[in-house]
Formats: sequence, C-alpha cells, structure tokens
Amino acid sequence: MNAAHLSTLVAHFGYLATFIAVALASAGIPVPAGEILIAAAVYAANTHRLGVAGLLAAGTAGAAIGGFGGYLIGRLLGSAALERYGRFVGLGARRVRLGRYLFAVHGGKIVFFLRFVALVGPFGGVLAGANRMPAARFATFNLLGAIVWTLVFGAGGYLFGSMFEAVGRPAGIAAIVVTAMIIVGIGLYIHRRGAELQAKADIMMGDVAEPPAAQGF
Repeated sequence: MNAAHLSTLVAHFGYLATFIAVALASAGIPVPAGEILIAAAVYAANTHRLGVAGLLAAGTAGAAIGGFGGYLIGRLLGSAALERYGRFVGLGARRVRLGRYLFAVHGGKIVFFLRFVALVGPFGGVLAGANRMPAARFATFNLLGAIVWTLVFGAGGYLFGSMFEAVGRPAGIAAIVVTAMIIVGIGLYIHRRGAELQAKADIMMGDVAEPPAAQGF
C-alpha cells in the first residue's frame, strides 16, 4: 500500500482508520500500522483536519487494546497449542518451561521492546499470552510500549512530515536487518547459556499453573 492510498484511507476514516489498523497489527494481524499512523500524522500536520492529540490517543488505544487482544489469543489458544503440539516442532515440555521462565523473569522488557522490532513486534502479545505472562504485568508494559511507540511514530510524522515519510522505506529495510541481528544474537545467547537457563527454568517453573511474579523491569 503506497503513500497515496494511505493518505486517502486516512482522509476518509481519520481516527477510526488509525485505531483499527494499529489494533489489528498489535493483535498479530499483518497490517501496515506504522505506515498508517505516520500517514495520518503527516495528513494532520498538512491539513489540520485531524488533531495530533486525538491521533495519538487513537494510536495508543489501538496499540494497547490490540496488544491485549493478542495476549488473550495467545493465552487461550497458544498456550494449549504449545503443550499439545510443541514437541512436534522441537518445543518439548522443558523448552516450554524455558519460554515461560524467560517471560516470568524478563517479560516486561520483552513486551516493551518487542513492539519496536520489525516483523516480530506485532506478536509480542501473542507470545506473552502463550507463555503465561501474568495479565496485570503484561497490561502494564503493553500500555507503556503502546504510548512510547505511538509517540515515536505519530509525533515523528506530525513534526517532521514528508521527511519522516521519505526515510520510511530505508528505515524499514534497516529495521529488518536489525531484527535479524537481534534474533541471531538472542539465539546465540540462549545457546551459550542454554544449560544454565534451562536448569533455572526447570527449578523455577516446574509444572506450576501460573508463573511467579517477576521483579522490576
């Protein structure tokens, strides 16, 4: 979807288009939410037919509600799927415990920062739900991430306008490269410390129904 189509969509549906697009993307559905938010911000700056405060409110609400929707999907469907079918893709009971341990200890950081990671960001809520991150803790960091993400893209588009749009494609390519590097880095970290992390997960998680509350960020 090019900039002209995005601008037309925003001109017709304004805040609603922003809210729906961001909500769907945050729930794990492949929608260009970032591009739509930027287009709406640029449209607001150029025409003043949308207010930046309302735009940021719509984006934040969409990101927060969509993220929690993804969490519920992960909690209701993903958790059971991991337990039932995980072993078929190399995620046996011990690996499932490891994932839940990582979300129990580092879930706040994962949920907050994952929103800014290209391609995998929209699945933060689904992953948190599937790994049984406590709902209250998820809601807190999901909201914080939604606010900061919306400010970065919404305020950036509003303040810097077409220049912000122009760097969108190169920035998107760079984000994909950075995402690949992050994934490789996490994989190497888990590989090197796999035995230690797995041992802690086996002790801490066991077969408990709910992970213990994590401390701090």
